[in-house]
Order: sequence, then C-alpha cells, then structure tokens
Amino acid sequence: MVQGIMELLFDAAYLIFALVVGVYLIVKGKSLFFKMFGIMAVVLASGDSFHLVPRVYGLLTTGLEANAFALGLGKLITSITMTAFYVILYFILESEWKPEKKLRTASRITLFALAALRILFCVFPQNDWFDYKGSLLWGILRNIPFALIGIGIIVICFLTAKKLQDKSYTVMGIMVILSFAFYIPVVLFADVLPIIGVLMIPKTLAYVGVVVIGLVKYKNAAVRTIIS
Repeated sequence: MVQGIMELLFDAAYLIFALVVGVYLIVKGKSLFFKMFGIMAVVLASGDSFHLVPRVYGLLTTGLEANAFALGLGKLITSITMTAFYVILYFILESEWKPEKKLRTASRITLFALAALRILFCVFPQNDWFDYKGSLLWGILRNIPFALIGIGIIVICFLTAKKLQDKSYTVMGIMVILSFAFYIPVVLFADVLPIIGVLMIPKTLAYVGVVVIGLVKYKNAAVRTIIS
C-alpha cells in the first residue's frame, strides 16, 4: 500500500507536469520547433499513462499479477508511444542539426526502418504481454532496435551541440544516455530482482529533463523576443 501511494504521487506529478508543459508549448509555441517539443511531451505522458495508471491501481487494490492484462496492454502501448517519442525528437534535432541532403535521407530511412522493426517486434504474440512475467527473449529483441534508435539520437545530440555550440543539446544527449542506462537493467533483471524496477523513476526523470530543455528553450526565445 505504501509503495502504491508513493508511486501514485510520483506518477501523478510526472504525468500532469509533462502534459501541462506539452499543451503549453503546443498552444504558445510560435514555431514548429516548439510545437514539436509540445507534441513530444504529450505523447510521452499520454503513452506512459496507459502503463502507470493500471500499475498504481494494481498496487492499491488486488496486486500487479491480478491486473496482468491491463498492465500488459499498457506496456505494449507505451512501447509504441516511446518509439514515437524518439521519432519526434529526431525531427526536433534535425531541424537544428541541418545535415546535408544525403545524410538527412540516410538518417531518416534508418530511423523509420528501426522504428518499424521495433513496433513489429512489439506486436508479435510471442511477447506474452498479457502474462505477468512476459518473455525475456522478446523483451530483449524488441529493445535492440529501440536501443539503436537511442544511440543514433545520442550521436545527433552531440553533433548538434558541437555545430551550434549549444550545451543544452549536450545535456539532452546525457539525459538520453541516462534513460537507457536505467532502463536496460530493468529489461534484463526486473523479473528475477523486482527491486531493480525502482530504476524506472530516474529513467522517467531523464525523459522529464528532455521536456524541460524544450520549455527552457521556449522561455529563452520569448525573453530574447521581448528584449529585441
């Protein structure tokens, strides 16, 4: 019960914050750049809610295993929306990175191929989404293209930071590195050592960090507009 209450408070704060920031940037953002940040934040929060709400409900009522179907469905949806999160983040970065045409085309093809492969792996019944434990093998398989997308995003973050001399993109790259550093042990070991699941909290905070960078950039741009 205590765990459920703590997760309820954390998840509510996270989801409300991400949704509010996302809607704010969509409504207030004057450029596609900031609106994409807003859309990305909304996709992040709305997708995670499909997993977090059933999880908190299970912890506060009949337990997680008794709610295996809702949890499995939520994990499936979240897996797809997190893929969409990175696709949107790529286009945010591309708008600043501005690679030459051949590199841009190759990057987009690679991104969409990996995203399609990730989603394809996610919808295979062998994942056993609705079994409380699920399939470790397919958990690894579906996360291979996801990790490759993450590596690409990290590289582009640092390339963008170097090109623009903008440290915020370095911080963004570090946030993505941390998110995977916290997420991978959960995929591999959470079934045998449930306490490792607590790493999802700093993983979530890393994603919040990416959203906050977008909000800070918007605020800085608004200040520059007022001054000028």
